[in-house]
Amino acid sequence: MSARILVVDDVPANVKLLEARLSAEYFDVMTASNGTEALAICHRAECDIILLDVMMPDMDGYEVCRRLKSDPATHHIPVVMVTALDSPADRNRGLEAGADDFLTKPVSDVVLIARVRSLTRLKMMTDELRMRAITSLEIGMQAPERSAVADTGKGGRILLVDDRQSSYERLATILAAEHTIDVEPNPTEALFHAAEGNYDLLIVSLDLNNFDGLRLCSQARSLERTRHVPILAIADPENSTRLLRGLEIGVNDYLLRPIDKTELLARARTQIRRRRYTDHLRDNVQNSIEMAITDALTGLHNRRYMESHLATLAEQASTRGKPLALMILDIDFFKSINDNYGHDAGDDVLREFAVRVRKSIRGIDLACRYGGEEFVIVMPETDLHVAGMVAERLRRSIAGEPFAIHKGAKRIEVTISIGLTTLERKGEAVADVLKRADTALYRAKHDGRNRVVSQAA
Repeated sequence: MSARILVVDDVPANVKLLEARLSAEYFDVMTASNGTEALAICHRAECDIILLDVMMPDMDGYEVCRRLKSDPATHHIPVVMVTALDSPADRNRGLEAGADDFLTKPVSDVVLIARVRSLTRLKMMTDELRMRAITSLEIGMQAPERSAVADTGKGGRILLVDDRQSSYERLATILAAEHTIDVEPNPTEALFHAAEGNYDLLIVSLDLNNFDGLRLCSQARSLERTRHVPILAIADPENSTRLLRGLEIGVNDYLLRPIDKTELLARARTQIRRRRYTDHLRDNVQNSIEMAITDALTGLHNRRYMESHLATLAEQASTRGKPLALMILDIDFFKSINDNYGHDAGDDVLREFAVRVRKSIRGIDLACRYGGEEFVIVMPETDLHVAGMVAERLRRSIAGEPFAIHKGAKRIEVTISIGLTTLERKGEAVADVLKRADTALYRAKHDGRNRVVSQAA
């Protein structure tokens, strides 16, 4: 789907010119003649990027941008100010308002399209993360929008790659007022430094001696550990063509020398804020995935995960001709723990039980909460004899030391019963293995509990 560009300008001729340029590049173009109309379109989530004029009658572009960036619903939409104003003070005012870029008219078609395409890629990536993170809201996780709006963009970790001492000393001094700065004057070491440093921003000079700064930017984009770190490129004015190439390969923003102090700080803050926001989105996505397969109380995998993963383990065991052991564990008289001491005490027991289970099994073993006080442990490449030894060790671990409840105020005795079996026949249904282990568990409970009962295939 083509990106939707909103052009906001009160001069019809300007609107038509930008609309023609963008439409020729197959962008979908929307227009607004004032700030109020533009804000309404953005709130309806109808655009991907905004090209915003500054001088408008009802509300100037600075105020429109400020409102967009302070609203959790619209702060993620890239804003490019396109205006006849050309002083550094005007540009810095726009960047301070939250604009992602500030282009002065007349803007060349090449520069405009390169910037729009670069921001389009960024917006599409952010939108994908936002869509994936919707699940996080449904399961009660905190959305990152409000924290992103409140983020000042300060306190970041920045790696500056520049081999001209006079240049990097000045830049580092400016940036150190708001961030932690590391300088790497050796470009051949910069990628290793970037990969190990957990940086919020890379600032790369494209005028390195005997080294292609764009190649460094490209390598940073291809390396997993630096792929999502924003890059701010710095170049001399005669290298503006290379900067446009940099936008194509993944550079997020750029500055031309001589560097204005205020503009450098503003652009660094913008990139760091965006990095933190997208990192938060990725964390939410990862956490939602983990929560979907993990039991919240014990931290063990849940039944849904066990049922899908067990089928894979069983297939692998059959294909390789290896045994697969499975045990079902049940906490004895668990209902009486809840009845006598309260459900909080029952939760204390379940959490501690999970801790002891983890200590008793290998990293390749799968431990799951099957439901209530029942648990399943799957042990790849383990025969019935070895699995029986593990089960007995786990039974002793539970029975051998009382469980603390009510924040350690009381300790109670807990025991478990275990039913154990193995998958040894090629192609045997997983449901049959579970049923056999459950039958063994029933025998363990019937025979007096606090014991392990094995049932061969």
